[in-house]
Amino acid sequence: MSLIDDLYSLKGKVALVTGGSSGIGRAMAYYLAQAGAAVVHAALPHEEEGLKAAVADVESIGSRAAEVTCDVSQLDQLPAVAERAAACFGPPDILVNAAGVNLRESWDKVTPETWNKTIAINLTAPFFLARLLVPSMLEKRWGKIINIASLQSLRAFPNSMPYGASKGGVMQLTRAMAEAWSKDQGGITCNAIGPGFFKTGLTAPLYNDQKVIDALSRQTIIGRNGELSDLAGVTLFLASRASDYITGQTIFLDGGWTAK
Repeated sequence: MSLIDDLYSLKGKVALVTGGSSGIGRAMAYYLAQAGAAVVHAALPHEEEGLKAAVADVESIGSRAAEVTCDVSQLDQLPAVAERAAACFGPPDILVNAAGVNLRESWDKVTPETWNKTIAINLTAPFFLARLLVPSMLEKRWGKIINIASLQSLRAFPNSMPYGASKGGVMQLTRAMAEAWSKDQGGITCNAIGPGFFKTGLTAPLYNDQKVIDALSRQTIIGRNGELSDLAGVTLFLASRASDYITGQTIFLDGGWTAK
């Protein structure tokens, strides 16, 4: 086995990816499968068409895939998600918390319901779902938890107060997860990816205005917005043995936006 295979191969591993029917979650699931992982995609019931397409994409490259429908904002559904995911290929070794929502409301339009929905999906569900999977990871002394942070973990954007609060929380949650689950050589690492602007369902409204997109690209150092293919390297790094001594960190995949 080559050094690269030894560090990055995910053969024999099982990944559960929330938000796995589209966008960042679907792309990350595909890259995990390319490295050999069996992947369980989870998404809302009305996104089943996207789920089936995501599963077909993975199966087309000879990897194993399955789908689970759920609403991660409903905490009482999470135990069943963990059980159904484990029934597919065994208890997950890798969890990607990619499900997310940004309702883009001005501060005076935010209601308790929309605030709670945003926090529940973006911040609460990642903790409670991870907590369900951690015991089997600790038993195996190996596990990788990857959360999705945001530019708004560090910066304030208009019409996104609940989203910004939730993503600031994700950055701290990632540290707290690492403190709880990575110590004493438990074999679990907990890290986050902070994407810049990628064309996904969440950012689709912005991409309707080319002037806005051009302005956003100028905020980077590299000079362009993200492509989903840019997720491949950091996804495999954080999901594999290559990152065994990195935990509690947020890696900003943003073309240098947060470095300026």
